[in-house]
Amino acid sequence: MNDNTTHDGLAGLKVMVIDDSKTIRRTAETLLKKEGAEVLTAIDGFEALAKISDLKPDIIFVDIMMPRLDGYQTCALIKNNHVFRATPVIMLSSKDGLFDKARGRIVGSEQYLTKPFTRDELLDAIHQHVVTVK
Repeated sequence: MNDNTTHDGLAGLKVMVIDDSKTIRRTAETLLKKEGAEVLTAIDGFEALAKISDLKPDIIFVDIMMPRLDGYQTCALIKNNHVFRATPVIMLSSKDGLFDKARGRIVGSEQYLTKPFTRDELLDAIHQHVVTVK
């Protein structure tokens, strides 16, 4: 039995995915819903910030390159709010540069995933930052 394929499930967990790509939002949403998570999506930082205060997600995945408010600015705004400072933010980018990863850390992100991400990378990030191992 391969224990990589069986996760405890993410029932009751609210995961937000912020990305201007409909494909990325749909992919993440499909993968995470199969695991039982409630998935919240936003097309950019402005839409996300309005939803975050109302819906209080447990973890946030945010694309770096977005119109209006990019991922770095969005992450910094989330981390500067005392209510959401402890909420894990995972940066998503198609670039795998050292500078991008360092900048993500500077604004307070917990992790950096390169797109296209795999199901396991998404789930591992959630388990690492939110779900406590029993």
